[in-house]
Amino acid sequence: MARRCELTGKGTLVGNNVSHANNKTKRIYRPNLQTIDLVSEALGNSYKLKIAMNTLRSVDKVGGLDAFLLQARDNVLSAKALRLKRAIAKKVAKAA
Repeated sequence: MARRCELTGKGTLVGNNVSHANNKTKRIYRPNLQTIDLVSEALGNSYKLKIAMNTLRSVDKVGGLDAFLLQARDNVLSAKALRLKRAIAKKVAKAA
């Protein structure tokens, strides 16, 4: 699997190292990806997701994995996260 956040789609970026003499060499900026266990309150399980650390801050700010996934756009989510989002939405709709 590529170096990509499963929740936000954040991936590698390309740029230049610029020396004092203004020489430019290519470099890669990689996101800080970690495999984290996140708990879904609606489903009652924990799930391992490979996410960027700034995404973890966003998940905490929004109010947890369930709230984050329900507001996230489908085109940036990985297949695993998309399945999780659909299961959460189904469970929430059934409870309401």
